[in-house]
Amino acid sequence: MAPPHGPRRAQIAFSDSAAKQLENLTSEAEIHALDRALVVISVNPDVGEPIPGDTTAPRLREYADEVEHVRLLYWVSALGTVVVVAFIEI
Repeated sequence: MAPPHGPRRAQIAFSDSAAKQLENLTSEAEIHALDRALVVISVNPDVGEPIPGDTTAPRLREYADEVEHVRLLYWVSALGTVVVVAFIEI
């Protein structure tokens, strides 16, 4: 019998602006902090707080990790299998 697997993770994608922000990360500590936050939202895409706004577009969510000092703005695909990160703040 195969060992049980953990929860299925959503794939992470980056908007063009988030990808540019990613290129500007230089320290290993920043990269590690971002990596931890990405794992959190990939395991549970609903963890962030919804941002009020237009309901015709994808619903933006905000995840803030106070310990690692990371803030992400993102939206989740309809089936919850892809998380698109729109903004990164470290």
